[in-house]
Amino acid sequence: MVALGLATREHYPMGGFISTDKEKGKSITLSELLSFTMISQTVVSSLLVVLGAAGVRAQQRQSLWGQCGGSGWSGPTLCVDGAWCNPQNQWYHQCIPGSGPTTAQPQVPTTTARPTTTLVTSVVSSTTSPSDPVVTNPPVNPGTCPNTPSGLGTPVANQLNDPFTFHNGNKVTSKADWACRQREISELLQRYELGTLPPKPSSVTASFSGSTLSISVSEGGRSISFTVSINNRPSGAGPHPAIINFGTFGASLPVPAGVATINFNNDDIAQQQGGSSRGRGKFYDLYGSSHSAGALTAWAWGVSRIVDALELTQAQTGIDPTRLGVTGCSRNGKGAIVAGALEPRIALTLPQESGAGGSGCWRIATWQKNNGQNVQDSTQIVQENVWFSPNFNSYVNNVNQLPFDHHLLAGLIAPRALYVMENVDMEWLGKISTYGCMGIARKQWEALGVLDNFGYSQVGGNSHCSFPSSQQGSELNAFIDKFLLKRSGGNTNIFRSTQTHSSFNLNNWSPWAVPSLN
Repeated sequence: MVALGLATREHYPMGGFISTDKEKGKSITLSELLSFTMISQTVVSSLLVVLGAAGVRAQQRQSLWGQCGGSGWSGPTLCVDGAWCNPQNQWYHQCIPGSGPTTAQPQVPTTTARPTTTLVTSVVSSTTSPSDPVVTNPPVNPGTCPNTPSGLGTPVANQLNDPFTFHNGNKVTSKADWACRQREISELLQRYELGTLPPKPSSVTASFSGSTLSISVSEGGRSISFTVSINNRPSGAGPHPAIINFGTFGASLPVPAGVATINFNNDDIAQQQGGSSRGRGKFYDLYGSSHSAGALTAWAWGVSRIVDALELTQAQTGIDPTRLGVTGCSRNGKGAIVAGALEPRIALTLPQESGAGGSGCWRIATWQKNNGQNVQDSTQIVQENVWFSPNFNSYVNNVNQLPFDHHLLAGLIAPRALYVMENVDMEWLGKISTYGCMGIARKQWEALGVLDNFGYSQVGGNSHCSFPSSQQGSELNAFIDKFLLKRSGGNTNIFRSTQTHSSFNLNNWSPWAVPSLN
């Protein structure tokens, strides 16, 4: 007989046990000890196998631009030689060139930090043609449009909603119908996802001094004020075009000479520092912290007030309010595309790497995730930040019930110009979701006969929100030349990706007919 004094009592399949504190000193048989020993060896062997597998995974190296970490990531966490794992946010870390910071990086918080960068200006000569027509959305006479039915309508699964069928089932057959359909889509987006966009306030005043445009707004006995800075104003007789840039995060577009830049601190209007930001910012100071608008809608409202102010101060600023672009990257890219959709005075919308909640479609992202891809979807994005209305939370677990998707958000811009820039190396952004969503959105420009006003370009080989040179000369500059500088030349009918998305069929996801609208 052998006595063991161990601190726990465990039963094993072969019938043995070891003693507990209460049973110290009790004896077990030699056969029981041998049984325990054999099982312990089995457990140890299994543990070694697990640890060995973990060691193999730890030695695997992720390729350049691939994912190397983030919440829920189970793949390689080390990068190939010459690259380091950069935490873009809590959910996505990416291998980028270089050796990384020389000091240890802090843990990535739930909300990503906003690095300070600036718009870079390159030199291009400028000529203007004030007589060129301005592309705008067709006018809407609300009295001639059908009322939007209540309710979500019939769920749409494994395809995207038909842009050319009203919520009541009637077909869009003319440009006048299309204007009514856009009005309906905007109403549905605001009702179920974005929150209500308030109309122009009762009072908007503006003044300009140096490079600062000061804007004051009053409504319902409340008032707010905010400023934007206008930089790189061209010399010579104006008025000149300008691009409104959301924030400082990812402000990397190389804006050519002849185009001013307007730096808009969108966080001042609606905060985006996580869930606690709900109802905070000057928009909510004016309309109340319980207003239904999410941050994206509040920012679009802010862009509208900037345009109001530019219309009031054109003689002082030298900026042409009919030749305005809007841009932003990542979270601010979502803001840019929503602003372009909700503010019809924007001539050129330039979202960069906006991903889910921007140029990506909810249904396609869900399909990607169901196929094992690590992509941001509706259920995760509402946990990250307050970009959307609280109303959206009721639908994120079943996006098929929504009477829209983001191809229709983009379609609110048509026939105005839209150039979407995406990154094929970042699966988290939904590289298939944005490709499919914008490829199907493009059909709305096709129906209007203005494919030259639509561009989608998805390339790789660059870190998040750094602008790749391959998109500049023949793409970005072509759009700015045509729609802001009013110069001819350059191709603006662009739909391309440097990766083949063979698993996704655009036509299968859009089985409806594309009419020719006159």
